[in-house]
Amino acid sequence: MYRTAVFVLACLSASAAFAAPAASAVSAASAAAPAANPLSVHVLDLQSGKPTAGIAVTLEARAGDGWRELAAATTDAQGRVKALFPAGQAMAAGDYRIVFGTGEYYRQHGQPTFFPRIPVEIHVDDPAQHTHVPLLLSPFGYSTYRGN
Repeated sequence: MYRTAVFVLACLSASAAFAAPAASAVSAASAAAPAANPLSVHVLDLQSGKPTAGIAVTLEARAGDGWRELAAATTDAQGRVKALFPAGQAMAAGDYRIVFGTGEYYRQHGQPTFFPRIPVEIHVDDPAQHTHVPLLLSPFGYSTYRGN
């Protein structure tokens, strides 16, 4: 019994010695990892209950009395644009507009729509906090909100 207890203690000590460097290596790696993109969108089709792939999305920033385009993307198979803000740039607090090109999507699917473009204006107070903008879409209506 004494030998078993010594063996168990030796194994626990050895595993603790190996675990400590691994944990610090993981935290050092995550500390060095770049921050995730600050802006994402997700489009869901309320009519079918499925993600909406193939929607053109543009991001604009307020520039005086107008808007300046920053980025453009297309929703993926899950209806998402996971990184809409331009890579390598820092997001600043301010007003942004996300424009969903729904008209072309519905034309390609042979459906009429009342909203050919859906502009969603947002104000970002804390650019360090991730901003997620879901769009719930149907041919004749939509809803959006501040997601997470």
